[in-house]
Amino acid sequence: MSGQTTPLGALIRRLRTQRGWSQQDLANQVNRVAGDPGAAMTREYVSNVERGKRAPEQRLPDFAAAFGVPVETLRRARARTAKDAPSTASGDFPAELQAGLLAEGITATAAARALGYSPAYISRVLNGKQRPSLAFAQALDDLLGAGGRLAALVPERAPRMPVPALALDGLAPDVELFDRISRATADPRRVDAHAIEWLERCLAEHRRVEDEIGSGPVIGVVRAQLDAVMSLVRDARPVVRGRLVGLAAEYGQFTAWLHNDSGDKQGAIGWYDRSHAWAVEAGDPDMAATTLSMKAHIAWSLGDGQRTVQLGDAARWYGDRVSPAVTGMAAQMAARGHALLGDADEARRQLDEAERLLRMAAENPDWLYFYDGVWFRAQRGMIELDLGNSERAVELLGSALDEMPAHYRRDRAWYGSCLAKAHALAGDLDAAVGVALEAAPDARSLNRYAEDELRGVVRTVRRRSPRLAADVADALRT
Repeated sequence: MSGQTTPLGALIRRLRTQRGWSQQDLANQVNRVAGDPGAAMTREYVSNVERGKRAPEQRLPDFAAAFGVPVETLRRARARTAKDAPSTASGDFPAELQAGLLAEGITATAAARALGYSPAYISRVLNGKQRPSLAFAQALDDLLGAGGRLAALVPERAPRMPVPALALDGLAPDVELFDRISRATADPRRVDAHAIEWLERCLAEHRRVEDEIGSGPVIGVVRAQLDAVMSLVRDARPVVRGRLVGLAAEYGQFTAWLHNDSGDKQGAIGWYDRSHAWAVEAGDPDMAATTLSMKAHIAWSLGDGQRTVQLGDAARWYGDRVSPAVTGMAAQMAARGHALLGDADEARRQLDEAERLLRMAAENPDWLYFYDGVWFRAQRGMIELDLGNSERAVELLGSALDEMPAHYRRDRAWYGSCLAKAHALAGDLDAAVGVALEAAPDARSLNRYAEDELRGVVRTVRRRSPRLAADVADALRT
């Protein structure tokens, strides 16, 4: 049995399940890398490939790109002839496994130890008392060179993450961690540091993907993750409960952000309040202060300068217990409030203090991963725009956008819309329209506030050039 190449269907199923993807997830990924979301790749097609009913040739490069593997790996698997396809006639996993072990001269105990499973587990499988998992069957196929025979005998079941999550590269837990998380969700008294670390990584990965795809695809799954965390908190052991409450506070803050980004400001305020309470319970002054700063952000978006200042000041009540970056964000929020009130000197003084604190910060909390000099420069540009200094705003916003990472699509749409507004107010209509047209696609799909800002640009430009304004209006409709 050694030396055989895994058939294409078995290989694709293994690569898919290793990443925690459903068949629909894989179809979506293939269409995405092909650059054609409407391409004719469906869950049914993926199922047929995995069952050996289809052996695609033209789409192999797309499958390879989706998985991040060399296309030759898939082509070698496709080259298997029909006679080499795995046989499932017996439908008897224990008998096939026993035959494979005998052929390779490997004992059940040695196989279990080689794969990191207990001998008792493989014994139960051989005796028909335990249904094997697909991951176990795939590992045996690799160990015994079975060419996918054993995996083909495991009934197809859509892999379910123990906690709802998007299909993100590198997020799917390995077999041991998957089991730990599954046991913890079934019995919160068994949650341990390994499971909590995965949940923390899960939150971090969803924060970052939201920068690229917007809040819409993320908000539901993050709410489900928060529900899972809270179900763990209720019955967790004291030694891990505080860490879980702190994680709930982080999830609450992100959930609030997603609600606000979706236009639900009241929902966002409610989640910020919950997050603040959890942060206080967990003894996390950084998160407690952050929730107040983010409520200041909502006040600013509503044009309430006085409340923005008050909340920015309140976020600094924790004093030295708060990291410099979090204190700097509070000062920057207060500066935005002073700008709305027309107090240029105080706005710029607070900004200078915020920048000083940002430079002091050796390390930011996880949720402030974006808080750097580029982001701060963009904030300065927005404040100059609120103060009516459109020429300076153009300089700052343009410089920040030049250096902002391309995958920050939602943020780039917002700051692009602000730059278009600054150009329009400075009287440079051609530049305003050029920037607006570049920002419009992502503003429409990812950032409703950027879209609203661009509609304001249309109104400003229309006063002097209805023709140029029509170009931007058309881009916001298509």
